[in-house]
Amino acid sequence: MPSLIQKYNVQGPRYTSYPTVPYWDINSFSGKAWKQTLQKSFEESNDIEGISLYIHLPYCESMCTFCGCHKRISKRHEVEMPYIKSVLKEWRLYCDLFHTKPIIKELHLGGGTPTFFSPEHLKMLIDGIFRHAERSDKHEFSFEGHPNNTSREHLQTLFDLGFRRVSYGVQDYSEKVQKAIHRVQPFENVKKVTEWSREIGYTSVGHDIIFGLPHQTIEDIRETIDKTNQLRPDRLAFYSYAHVPWLRGNGQRGFKDEDLPGAEEKRQQYELGKELLTKVGYYEIGMDHFALKSDSLYKAFETGTMHRNFMGYTNSKTQLMIGLGASSISDSWYSFAQNVKSLEEYQHLVDHNIIPIYRGHLLSEEDLIIRRHILNLMCRMETSWEDESLQFNDLELVLDHLYEMELDGLVYTKNNKLSVTEAGRPFVRNVCMAFDLLMHRKAPEKRVFSMTI
Repeated sequence: MPSLIQKYNVQGPRYTSYPTVPYWDINSFSGKAWKQTLQKSFEESNDIEGISLYIHLPYCESMCTFCGCHKRISKRHEVEMPYIKSVLKEWRLYCDLFHTKPIIKELHLGGGTPTFFSPEHLKMLIDGIFRHAERSDKHEFSFEGHPNNTSREHLQTLFDLGFRRVSYGVQDYSEKVQKAIHRVQPFENVKKVTEWSREIGYTSVGHDIIFGLPHQTIEDIRETIDKTNQLRPDRLAFYSYAHVPWLRGNGQRGFKDEDLPGAEEKRQQYELGKELLTKVGYYEIGMDHFALKSDSLYKAFETGTMHRNFMGYTNSKTQLMIGLGASSISDSWYSFAQNVKSLEEYQHLVDHNIIPIYRGHLLSEEDLIIRRHILNLMCRMETSWEDESLQFNDLELVLDHLYEMELDGLVYTKNNKLSVTEAGRPFVRNVCMAFDLLMHRKAPEKRVFSMTI
């Protein structure tokens, strides 16, 4: 395993989309073309499967130095109402493009810290969304909660609005690690909000755990998994810390590079975590995710309905996902569009009745085919080109890139089908990279991705 780590520990995307953002063709993109693909996708899919809605709530009271999200640090809660008004106006701008009411199947509140906002303001936000939309009969609403500031009132208010899934950022229980990443939250806080969630009736409680953090040791992983097992969250995101300070400015400069575990130690942390989670009844699904058999994401993985987009893994697919709020990314399946990142610019554009996108990508026929292969690999650990619609001109080039991985026992190909082996699961990002034709054609000129291991 150490030799494989050294061999495959390279920069690589996490593939919440294909093409990945650094390879978007922003020059051929336009707001007009985006709206056309948006309307096309809405007409094709709204009545059949509904749409997904992601709402970015960017405010945090303090800076966590491990975080790679777009956020605004503030303790001034008077910013809540103006921001919610902007999000609701942006939503109305989208709804004006459609002939019928959107049917929302999935809704996710991300951040930032969604629970920075008061329960009253979150209710105002969700009520405002549904003044112009309908709930799908199979809707799934979820939000990200901070264990230190998620109140029982937050949980009850969102539950009453239809939310049934919540995820809490835990990261690690070591006090030394928590201080290094500026995210100090005692186990008792996580325990309290987890128990509240269950008492209120949430059907899926998730925890996010990270390995490869500064000062983190094998024993820290062991302790964190042990405490996690005491609380038995329904699902877990157990993923590698993405150290990309060159992209995130000073936010990830709260510690020195030498404070981080090396590649081999990180892989040991992952292997130990996986072993311990498996022993206590969690199953690895997709990339970086574990779940109990009773959780809906495990069932989606087993039935082949699991999907992946800019919200991460979801239980089922929607063709259209609209992102609201500063920096949010939308996906019409045929194109991607990202909102401006500056809060001031975002609110200014929305105030002037302009959908606040500033860049995007129109997917080519080749992009659409490669996207399906990468989705298959990320969600099902296999893909096939037996169907003519999934064949493409540079397939032989992709198979050449996979040759070494097959020799190393990470994948196997047979009868126009590729499967990722159990040993290959930790390297699924590398497998997807073999299909990334845009990356093969133009290597990045500067560091844009975290390491795969």
